[in-house]
Amino acid sequence: MSAPKLLVIVGPTASGKTDLAVQCCEALGGEIVTADSVQVYRYFDCGTGKPTHDECQRAVHHLINVLEPLEAMDAADWALRAESTLSEIRARGHVPIVCGGTFLWVRALILGLAPAPGASPEIRQRHRAQVEAEGRAALHVELGRRDPSSAQRLNPNDFVRVSRALEVLEITGITMSQWQSEHGFRTKKHDYELLGVHRERSELDERIALRTAHMLDTGWLDEVRELKNRGYADARAMGSVGYRQVAEALNRSPIDRNVLQDSIVRATRIFARRQRTWLRDEPVRWVRPDDYASFLGELKTREREFAA
Repeated sequence: MSAPKLLVIVGPTASGKTDLAVQCCEALGGEIVTADSVQVYRYFDCGTGKPTHDECQRAVHHLINVLEPLEAMDAADWALRAESTLSEIRARGHVPIVCGGTFLWVRALILGLAPAPGASPEIRQRHRAQVEAEGRAALHVELGRRDPSSAQRLNPNDFVRVSRALEVLEITGITMSQWQSEHGFRTKKHDYELLGVHRERSELDERIALRTAHMLDTGWLDEVRELKNRGYADARAMGSVGYRQVAEALNRSPIDRNVLQDSIVRATRIFARRQRTWLRDEPVRWVRPDDYASFLGELKTREREFAA
């Protein structure tokens, strides 16, 4: 008997991935394995798009709120946890459904990671010194000159990944994007099917704006203020889109709500474009919300493809 197919829901932020995943769970008797590099952290709630109480009641969610803010997790760590979670879900006779916007983590699960070289403490220390002197943007500018492809898909504020891309280039003379293309993601670990929610760009932009306003209305500023007071100002999640803008705003006085909201919306739209770039050449089946009823009916008839 062949291994079951893994259903994976991907796409840009605010497109409605969780809602589609919950409906797929209801059709297939599934549980959700979340692939989100910020939702894994406790206390980062208002600005992360974590599932609502209603969504958690309708479907079990895994790998959310599993780390303290100062703990680290990379794609390899997450993939190991996800593999274990998939096995546990299938052992219960349920269907695992992976859902999230951190596509590098998804690729690590379904295709494995590139066997890139080990770390260089000397290079990393040099990068940290440069960032302390010139800021994170300077390191990203350097990556843009030397590996434009990697720079395009990495957030300028993501010191860990930007530093790693430069580190691999310095050690091997090969860009991270070329290394992954030639050496990594070659062995398919799971038979999988990628799904995404189809949204016109104008609609997605509107959803981003509305979601940002809601997050600010429901206590995002107070949450970040409390996180900083508790010593989490340097947590990796604090550098994510939205949290970085809120944290910076709290360093200024007074806070202009409209200016802050506009800056978050702009940064989120750029992030969404970067996510679409990640998925541009992937075999994603894009489903329109108006077509959910027909799609879910079809999915139900294929239930045995996803069952253990």
